[in-house]
Amino acid sequence: MDSETGTITTWNDEKGFGFITPESGGKQVFIHINEFSRDHKRPNQGLLVAFDRKTDHRGRYYAVNVYPPKGHKKVNKADSQLLFSIFFSSTFFVIIGIFAAFNKLPVIIIGAYITLSLVAFGMYKKDKSAAEWDEWRTSEKTLHLISLLGGWPGAFIAQNKLRHKSKKISFRVCYWVTVMLNCGALIWLLTPDGSRRLHALIQIINIG
Repeated sequence: MDSETGTITTWNDEKGFGFITPESGGKQVFIHINEFSRDHKRPNQGLLVAFDRKTDHRGRYYAVNVYPPKGHKKVNKADSQLLFSIFFSSTFFVIIGIFAAFNKLPVIIIGAYITLSLVAFGMYKKDKSAAEWDEWRTSEKTLHLISLLGGWPGAFIAQNKLRHKSKKISFRVCYWVTVMLNCGALIWLLTPDGSRRLHALIQIINIG
């Protein structure tokens, strides 16, 4: 199937979606940021694009493989942000791994961070899909809660990998607050008092 061309006549950059008006006429076609070429700048209203058309389970048109046929210079910012999020999160795991190796942190803490990070990534992926298909969304409070509990490394990677919640300033500010609070709690666990209380809690759980 040959690609169609059209103009993005509606675009919500904060939510990452809009509509394309096909040059051939007919109904507008839904476009989500995740279907837009990663080798180009973010789309904007008035941009001429090429795309393939598909139909969702409700019979609505949506665009895939969307890219500007000319201009709109390529950028590597998105890739660099993803690499940074992976590096940052990996460095964090290396650091807590070192503490665990020297018996400063229980291994269960590392397991909790890994598990919560995977859960956080899955929640972001599900919410991104819900936003695209206009389905029930995961609340921002829930996303922040999972980050606060320890899923922030996975959330950070998800934001840049999925390009979801990565541009909304208010959300990003709250996210980094949860990161600082969580890291603050982790640092407290490294203190004599925090370590004593943590080991006491683990013993209670094991007994139970």
